[in-house]
Amino acid sequence: MPVRVSIFLFCFVWITMAQLLAQEEKEKTTALKDLLSRIDLDELMKKDEPPLNFPETLDEFEYAFNEHGQLRHIRTGDPFVFNYKEDLHRWNQKRYEALGEIITKYVYERLEKDCNLKKEILPVDATEDEPKSFIYMSEDALTNPEKIMVLIQGSGVVRAGQWARRLIINEDLNSGTQIPFINRAKEEGYGVIVLNPNENSLEVEKVPDPAKKPSPDASDEPAEKRERKEERENKKKKDFYEKYRNPQKEREMEHIPIRENSTPEEHTLYVWDHFISKSLAKNVFIVAHSYGGLSFVNLHCCNWVSSPEPLDTLVDPMLNDCPRVSAGTEKHELTSWKSFHSIFKFFSDALKDHEDESSSSPVTTRSSHRIKNEDL
Repeated sequence: MPVRVSIFLFCFVWITMAQLLAQEEKEKTTALKDLLSRIDLDELMKKDEPPLNFPETLDEFEYAFNEHGQLRHIRTGDPFVFNYKEDLHRWNQKRYEALGEIITKYVYERLEKDCNLKKEILPVDATEDEPKSFIYMSEDALTNPEKIMVLIQGSGVVRAGQWARRLIINEDLNSGTQIPFINRAKEEGYGVIVLNPNENSLEVEKVPDPAKKPSPDASDEPAEKRERKEERENKKKKDFYEKYRNPQKEREMEHIPIRENSTPEEHTLYVWDHFISKSLAKNVFIVAHSYGGLSFVNLHCCNWVSSPEPLDTLVDPMLNDCPRVSAGTEKHELTSWKSFHSIFKFFSDALKDHEDESSSSPVTTRSSHRIKNEDL
């Protein structure tokens, strides 16, 4: 009998302790939820991250391009440092993007001042108030009777005259911009047209809709459902804070599409119809990087691809009419620059193969090209 009483007492004490521990854990959880509900995480996070206000010029950033076209710090001579503030990745990324916008304007200046290209507004019949894009052209782009070169970058943040922003910032202007191609083309007698396929919309600050009603009060929700929702929200805020430290609220922006140029594909075809097809040149040469080449894969071409093989080594083709050769690099963004001399040799050889063509041969338009393919 005493043994049974001892076992009973032990079980009773154990159960009681478990209940007390559970109650204590519940009280701690409740206290934590109460604390989190009273903490404005947005305000707390703002204290950790510096304001998202960045310089608007290279001088203010204290960077400049040296005689080799490399971006270097004005005082130290060091390359650009991405991780400027430790453990603040988002802030560093925003700083990098701000510098990228300055780089874009800098390249535009070089296209106009050093390469003597002129800006052509798109659409050609744009009104004063509507969103606009533009391309760059040499003076003889439409009147050169022999040959023109069309340059098209890949997708993303890059704009007219750029191959890769990362290369411009971390390597040099030669590898990251189209400037060497433009200068070489002009030296060899080409007219030049530089497309701008990623300039597809006008970005404006979003105006709040006064007619939009606020979300309904959730006070009528069952308490258990509301608590689970609050827990999820608090966890989401906490996780976001731990990962990004302090996402400050930014202005809400909206994008107004540019007429007939709202996508890279639309832009490329628009420029073809309104400019390239109207050129007097007997020969049109396209240098298209990455995504920029999709609109022209059916034309006579050579595709320099990233590969560990030596430059110009033939690799397995994807299309029978477009041979693929190695660009001599495994870095995709470097393929255009590494293939620079081979590209111009390819164009030169192609010209020799077409020396007997009539000077009155029209430039192929999209409509005639499409009919030809349908007939076949």
